Amino acid sequence: MDPLQLGLLVAVVTIIVLFSGAPVAVGLLLVSALFLLAFDGIRSLQMMPEVYFADLNSFTMLAIPMFIIMGGAIASTRAGADLFEALERWMTRVPGGLVVSNLGACALFSAMSGSSPATCAAIGKMGIPEMRKRGYSDEIAAGSIAAGGTLGILIPPSVTMIVYGIATETSIGRLFLAGVLPGVMLVGLFMMWTIYSAWRSGTLHNLSQRRYSLAERLEILPRVVPFLLIIAGVLYAMYGGVATPSETAAVGALLALIMAMIIYKMWQPRVVWHVFRDSTKEAVMIMFIIAAAGVFAYMMSSLFITQTIAQWIAGLEVNRWVLMGVINIFLLVAGFFLPPVAVIVMTAPILMPILTAAEFDPYWFAVILTINMEIGLITPPVGLNLYVINSIAPDISLKKVLMGSLPYVLCMVTAIILLCLFPGIATWLPTYLMGQAI
Repeated sequence: MDPLQLGLLVAVVTIIVLFSGAPVAVGLLLVSALFLLAFDGIRSLQMMPEVYFADLNSFTMLAIPMFIIMGGAIASTRAGADLFEALERWMTRVPGGLVVSNLGACALFSAMSGSSPATCAAIGKMGIPEMRKRGYSDEIAAGSIAAGGTLGILIPPSVTMIVYGIATETSIGRLFLAGVLPGVMLVGLFMMWTIYSAWRSGTLHNLSQRRYSLAERLEILPRVVPFLLIIAGVLYAMYGGVATPSETAAVGALLALIMAMIIYKMWQPRVVWHVFRDSTKEAVMIMFIIAAAGVFAYMMSSLFITQTIAQWIAGLEVNRWVLMGVINIFLLVAGFFLPPVAVIVMTAPILMPILTAAEFDPYWFAVILTINMEIGLITPPVGLNLYVINSIAPDISLKKVLMGSLPYVLCMVTAIILLCLFPGIATWLPTYLMGQAI
């Protein structure tokens, strides 16, 4: 069978298996074994265990559970609520201050936790009731938090960026830096839209009902600043040449646990156990998907599907930006149905040769890919953040959450267009701090 036809058959079978409800990792392993057995013989199956464990045998992989523990320790405390309250106190006199506070809290909590669902839950529990109480529509209240939560996979430290770095063998430190300015830009776009939306709906005048004294503004900072200092310390250690990303993640996880115990009295063994238990479950799930996707990539390569697709696309006489448009549409559709980690590890082996041939920067593309995955977090049928918001505010229908989130999808599309027009938004900071990528 022609490799292109075989690739199409693999795609159809994979979609059917994943849509059947099978776990992503299990589905990828089953499809890989089936096609290797059918088209390469039983001997090819002997390589599956070796490939599986080879993908996990990486020191860099340790950064994933460490950063997840760091985020889990912070998410298990009142840090999100305190962060929101601190920003509200300092920005209550700013036009649109409550909206800005929510989105700013989402951005900062994303940097502390690296998790989109955790950001939605932590900030949404405090922010959504407060916005509704002050006259905001359910759509604005729920949509702004759902969209703000997506920043967790873009603003460093980001587990998604770590997975991309492992899958593409690119520098994780450089990937983190590449996400900083686009993350700030996206927060700005979110804030501008939300303030405009609030002004258009006539609720902007309800934002400054209370004045806080300087003492009230200062009293909450000791509960928030230490966690922000941990993030600053993690980034300094990583980019100052003090430690590798994995070592930095381990220190950050330990400091986050210590701070949670000191500031929020998280001494109960049950609570600490829950942090480790939930973090271990999430880390194992991610690494299971990474290893299974490695086997899937091996199958695609062994059957010459990856190489043939790359050659076919490279042979198309189309403008490279047309090619990038097609890739964006593909990623967008994939993000509608699959979690970000699965999309990255499944598509990276196919897309990287194409991107290299088209002379696209892999670090710039990482940001483009991540924003596409962010869109998937607030669009059905997967739309994880939509369900998180619906669970913490069950009286707001899923339809209202979705309608409130859709304008932010346009903000993300705008961000992708701006990054295509001005790629330096993503590439300038890594180049400035770490030099030109080799």
